[in-house]
Amino acid sequence: MTNLILAIDQGTTSTRALVFNPAGDIVAKSQKELPLITPHSGWVEQDANQIWTDVQSVCHDVLTQISIDDVIGIAITNQRETTVLWDKDTGEPAYNAIVWQDRRTAEFCETLKDDEDDIQARTGLLADPYFSATKIKWILDHVDDASNLIFGTIDSYLLWKLTEGRVHATDISNAARTMLFNIRDQKWDDVQCDRIGVQMDILPTVMDNCAEFGVTELFEKPLPILAMAGDQQAATFGQACFEKGQVKSTYGTGCFALMNTGNSAVISKNRLLSTIAWRINGETTYALEGSIFVAGAAIQFLRDNLGFFDDVMESEALALSVPDSDGVVFVPAFTGLGAPYWNPNARACISGMSRGTTKAHIIRAALEAQAFQTRDLLDAMQKDVDADIKNIRVDGGLANNDFVCQSIADQTNTTIDRPINTEATVWGVAAMAYLQAGIFKSLDDITAIYKLDRQFKASENNAEVEIGYAQWQKAIKSLN
Repeated sequence: MTNLILAIDQGTTSTRALVFNPAGDIVAKSQKELPLITPHSGWVEQDANQIWTDVQSVCHDVLTQISIDDVIGIAITNQRETTVLWDKDTGEPAYNAIVWQDRRTAEFCETLKDDEDDIQARTGLLADPYFSATKIKWILDHVDDASNLIFGTIDSYLLWKLTEGRVHATDISNAARTMLFNIRDQKWDDVQCDRIGVQMDILPTVMDNCAEFGVTELFEKPLPILAMAGDQQAATFGQACFEKGQVKSTYGTGCFALMNTGNSAVISKNRLLSTIAWRINGETTYALEGSIFVAGAAIQFLRDNLGFFDDVMESEALALSVPDSDGVVFVPAFTGLGAPYWNPNARACISGMSRGTTKAHIIRAALEAQAFQTRDLLDAMQKDVDADIKNIRVDGGLANNDFVCQSIADQTNTTIDRPINTEATVWGVAAMAYLQAGIFKSLDDITAIYKLDRQFKASENNAEVEIGYAQWQKAIKSLN
């Protein structure tokens, strides 16, 4: 085993380290669960120091499983929008990391609605608490002394820690998710920074996704950091969606569908997001994105909060133990509704229950919700690009659930492609590192590695599909 990449995947519910070889095989893996802190309704935080401790732990763990002499570099992918401000001298966080799901700045975002067209034109994003900008403002407004603080999303924070404070930088895909970055001019936007109240000198340097980000000397030998990317852009890359019009949808904590729009930023007229997918050798690829805040997290809720099963893998069999959801609809808006509704004040609901409702019906409804949410996104996406989407590449934990994949195919009337490697996110950033290292010569090398596990084709039971979706829409309207 030579030419290995150590890929750090710092996600919303766990921190992982995976080691890949150039064939895309996982040769070592370590994971630690990451708890959420919810001090108030709609607030979601994490301990930034715990994130860093866990990153060190999983990295040291995987390096005991292999020879570090075979590792040529590090890649980082991360939960996007999650915001950290820390002291640039001590590295001590000024406050907990405010997670992308957090809704505390909803009231301030309402004051930005009159400027939303201009915000969207500059950043590709909408005025929503989801993004980093208003989280930065909240922390600056609530700490005693902000004079020595600097900002970063999780990628930037980890880079700063790995380089022991020598590098304060981010990659362009994460910068594009802050609501402070101009995706056309590809620089921090002074108008937007003034609008939010953020000084530009606290922001990191923005780099390509494949770059020499710095060197860490915290392990047995110095290792260069060769690539960084936000998790959804990394998944799009790992799914080899390199052609304009290709779509991937990831089902992890949330659900995120991205369409490659080539070298043009498509400004959505249907409440989707225009974002930068990646920039390599100075050439930018854009994407159109639909973001849903809760997907797999809904199944975790049924396990952890309601005790419906001990293992999420049991959910598929339980869902299939009943012929349908018997009219039950589960809208998993635990942290508001994302695209295309953007209602930060909405909350989750289970409707349509009767005396005959069982936990199996509720589980089935929770899994079906992933298909309904994806249909919402695809319908908006097709209107924006005026084209029919025929195929979706899926990944993430819930993509291993055959019932979910078939439900998505039925509701979207598309073919669902599930690859053998559903670890598209962390593989995507590892592939970027291989490009930077020169092991991969072009994107064709990554496309050649993509291998299909199974296809799911839409069934012809259109009447049942439409009845289910009508019930979903009725439930959504009750929240708006």
